[in-house]
Amino acid sequence: MHTPTIWAVEQLGSWVSHLQWSDVPADVAERLQFIWADYLTVASAGAQLPEYQALLNAWPLPLGPVPIPGTNFFTTAETGAWIIGATGVSLEQDEGNKFAKGHPAAHVLPAVLALGISIGATGEACALAVAAGYEVAARFGRATTPNPGVHPHGNWGVAAAAAGCSKLLGLDAIATAAAIDHGSGMGIAGHFSSAIDGNLVRNSWMGAAQMSGIASAYLAAAGSARNTGTAADSLGKILGTWDPAVLTEQLGERWDARSNYFKIHAACAFTHPPIDAIIELTAQHPELSSTPVSEFVSFEIDTHYLAVGLSDAQPASRLSAMFSIPFVSAVALREGHVTPVQHGEDRLNNKEILELAGLISVRHDPSLSARLPSERAARVRITLTNGITHETEVPNPIGDSEFAPLSRDDLVIKGECLISPQLVRNIWLFADRLPTAPSIFDLLHLLTLNTQGENP
Repeated sequence: MHTPTIWAVEQLGSWVSHLQWSDVPADVAERLQFIWADYLTVASAGAQLPEYQALLNAWPLPLGPVPIPGTNFFTTAETGAWIIGATGVSLEQDEGNKFAKGHPAAHVLPAVLALGISIGATGEACALAVAAGYEVAARFGRATTPNPGVHPHGNWGVAAAAAGCSKLLGLDAIATAAAIDHGSGMGIAGHFSSAIDGNLVRNSWMGAAQMSGIASAYLAAAGSARNTGTAADSLGKILGTWDPAVLTEQLGERWDARSNYFKIHAACAFTHPPIDAIIELTAQHPELSSTPVSEFVSFEIDTHYLAVGLSDAQPASRLSAMFSIPFVSAVALREGHVTPVQHGEDRLNNKEILELAGLISVRHDPSLSARLPSERAARVRITLTNGITHETEVPNPIGDSEFAPLSRDDLVIKGECLISPQLVRNIWLFADRLPTAPSIFDLLHLLTLNTQGENP
């Protein structure tokens, strides 16, 4: 039976297989360069976290050509894709897309990078595979409405990793559709509680998605995968609800990479509007940043239904801190920014930060929920013992492409707060040169630590 899902995946497979780099609009190509550079920057920083340094030393990495960005480790495509997938999301600073309700690039780029290196692909082929995969990811994210509690890592985006890898392998339309279908059946049923609890399995879901995407493409190449409309049951019955018509809306006309967002704060995207509102208030009223906790009567944050559950005021780890609106709001009030440094043990155990976080109430405002997905608004209201109330509302976070987009210079500055300036420059050189590189091998030296003293 030719179901709506089978038909939509067929159309996606045909579009992916026939897409050429010349079909990608210039502004989209530039946005994708930004996405490559930003993702590789945050993945490089993530790889230097203690838990991933320990993993790299504990895991007997099989020898291969794929570098782990930000380190001097090399390994095979599958292992490399897993690690780059996990490290890229570990700081909660990788890009996302509000209409997809998650992180399209993180589902595609590590798998394409690793597979592209392993088969010796051209830079253009890798750039094109991510361009195609991003659009598939965003459409699968739009088409899927996860059940309450489902985390968006490693489920709807696996189909996109399969699409990008299929493009690299040069599969035809039928095989590409089969790979996409296979990937749509490889999703992980991860619960959002893992992020709130600080369980690193939340990062591992994205690593698993990369390996599943590579496997799906190879299974399709072998003729062992076929398009049976798997997403209708896996994404539409088990994990949520499903609308296959969304997969093909304005296909080839609307490029969802244009509507992405880049993250300036090291925290869950749902926490960014409250952070931005607090920073705006302290810019208007600098005295707030040093006002004693005893002088606060109330500290209220109104938000939408997707964010209201991030209300634990005493996170136990760096990861859980990034999913705590009270904690990051307290940090933002006192320090004016939220970077990975603010999630260290000293802040997690800081009596004043925790006391301030304990005062913060996170409330659901249905009128803010009604503005989703175009707006991810938040309202902050602070009342002091002197009777003064300070209030502000932001419709979207800084970094949203349609509200307050980040420029190349902004992203470079962000990167230099995470890794060495030389490595940031090298990564941007990688992104700039990728579409015209005869071989991606020519660029790999720009991703490792041993080039920091060079000037390519």
